[in-house]
Amino acid sequence: MKKFREFLSIGHFPSLVSSFLYFDFSFMVWMLLAALGVFISEEFKLGPAQKGMLVSVPLLGGTLLRIPMGLLSDRYGSKIVGLCGMGVTMLTLLLGWKFAHTLSEVILVGLLLGTAGASFAVALPLASRWYPKEHQGLVMGIAGAGNSGSVIATFFAPDLARNFGWHSVFGIALIPLAFTFLFFLIFAKDCPGTISKKPIKQYLVPIKSRDALFFCLLYSVTFGGFVGIASFLPIFFHDQYGVDKVTTGFYTSYCILGASLVRPIGGYLSDKFGGVTVLLGVFAGVASCLIAVSWLPSVDIILPTFITLMIFLGLGNGSVFQLVPLRFSKEIGIITGFIGAFGGLGGFFVPNLLGSLKAISGSFSVGFVVLSVVVALSAFLLFMMNTYVWERNRKNESLELESA
Repeated sequence: MKKFREFLSIGHFPSLVSSFLYFDFSFMVWMLLAALGVFISEEFKLGPAQKGMLVSVPLLGGTLLRIPMGLLSDRYGSKIVGLCGMGVTMLTLLLGWKFAHTLSEVILVGLLLGTAGASFAVALPLASRWYPKEHQGLVMGIAGAGNSGSVIATFFAPDLARNFGWHSVFGIALIPLAFTFLFFLIFAKDCPGTISKKPIKQYLVPIKSRDALFFCLLYSVTFGGFVGIASFLPIFFHDQYGVDKVTTGFYTSYCILGASLVRPIGGYLSDKFGGVTVLLGVFAGVASCLIAVSWLPSVDIILPTFITLMIFLGLGNGSVFQLVPLRFSKEIGIITGFIGAFGGLGGFFVPNLLGSLKAISGSFSVGFVVLSVVVALSAFLLFMMNTYVWERNRKNESLELESA
């Protein structure tokens, strides 16, 4: 309790709450196509590869928009950029509700929903800028736990679609997002002295660094794996096990709820034991779960396996973004957007990979084996990077301090 009071006494707690709510309900909107994927696929009679493409389109939109929104957040502040982002998202929901009657129109709505996914590059910097480095893991974990919005989408959207039609779900989603817009308008506040209108080229300098590119790889595995698998799970459960459309939403919600809740824990553990140590453990757990999933056991076995897999990925998301502010504290907006974009890009590839390999091989097993190999290689690269690059840099910094 004492530590919690100390935490409340620093930073700006209303902005942290605003960040969480903005990301949470934006993430809910971002995942709507995934939650409604079975309904839309049946209406347009889509094949496996087309289904993978359908649910991944919002992830691609988020990938394209996270970098510019992160840059705008650094240049003009997270509050105004966040309000504009929610405004565009509400217009997109209106389009989905009233006008998306062909597959091409649905795809367009999906791309525009990327604005909601890009909220990550605005919400996390808003929270991060208020807090010192010793709390970055916890703060970024709390703000990043807004990916729990995916649970809201997968839990409620299928039932609403069955009762009111899938178009109406977009209209219903306008309600919580409008309340979030008002809360953000009233309570969010940019940390003084953090807005810098320097030349655009200077903002882009950090993304050329080796560490930034490596963090992109790590996040494309953890967050990309989380959002990509979460987007594909309703279709997977329906096509592989014949689970009805509403129950697929419940199963998906069970899988991603734990992942969303443990993100702050991943940040906290990384503050305590080091992000690299936690990530290596996460990658080992993820690779093992993917191999188990590739056997395609009965639904009673595969469901808890997916839950465990997603918990590991949630911990990994918190761990990566414990490391990022420590390395790029002054450019957190553009770096968050840049790394987040690669996370979204990883998420875009996962459903397409699973759907395409299912269409080619006739089984989902191959896709999960391929994903496990990618995770294992990432763990090896992280070990080598920490052992031969970061450790050497830490020793050099220590020698410089001693000589001074």
